[in-house]
Amino acid sequence: MARSTSGDSLLTRIMRILEVFARTPTATVTEIAVQAQLPVATAHRLVGEMIGFGLLERDENKRVRMGVRLWELSLRSHRVLGLREAARPYMEDLQSVVHQHVQISVRAGTEVLYIERLSSGGAVANIGSIAARLPIHACSPGLVLLAHAPEEVRAAVLAGPLEALTPHSLTDPVQLRRTVATVRRTGFAVAPASINPAVKGVAVPLRDGTGAVVASLSIVIPMTQDHRPLVPALMAAGRGISRAMGAVVADGGYVVHSTAPAPIE
Repeated sequence: MARSTSGDSLLTRIMRILEVFARTPTATVTEIAVQAQLPVATAHRLVGEMIGFGLLERDENKRVRMGVRLWELSLRSHRVLGLREAARPYMEDLQSVVHQHVQISVRAGTEVLYIERLSSGGAVANIGSIAARLPIHACSPGLVLLAHAPEEVRAAVLAGPLEALTPHSLTDPVQLRRTVATVRRTGFAVAPASINPAVKGVAVPLRDGTGAVVASLSIVIPMTQDHRPLVPALMAAGRGISRAMGAVVADGGYVVHSTAPAPIE
């Protein structure tokens, strides 16, 4: 693979260009060059080629943004496509009960990546839009995914730093470890005012055919609303989605066939 004078491969340079759009929706080629640490001429050439393939595109102001082709390819991911297809009917039923946001998230390293969302008119403000990322410790789906992540992931998160998005975000490693242990025990997570002082999230795990937790189903509701009456419906939807993905459900619990994460003390 062709390398630049700095030794970076072509794929590395392309990935640095794409990473620019994880931080901003649009950028000029010069801005891309600066953020991707590329010569402007190189950025012009690579961006032009990526536009030709539909991976990037120019908006009406001649600024560059992610292309529809890139989004189309990402949606064809077997993991994401299968999960979204399995989850959609249960999300619709749950959304008709809560009349707020219903979301599906997966873990991406030490972050939460939102891959699907249903909302109602008049629903509370929510920053967890599709393709958005949040720190794993700062939201209810993140707490669920962290509770079932490998021990090395939990250790990395607990080692910090733990960013405070609001005064109510979990930033104490000891408290976070206790919270995650509670999530493992109860089967759901609640994150009150952790990313927005006016809302709280409630989340449950989603499992695949091996019994492994591969995603999280969550709702976002007003802080003033009692979440407890909604937990049974949320857990039932989570079991339904998991069953649709091949998980075995017996007596209200999961029959897990894969190796479980290390215990949380």
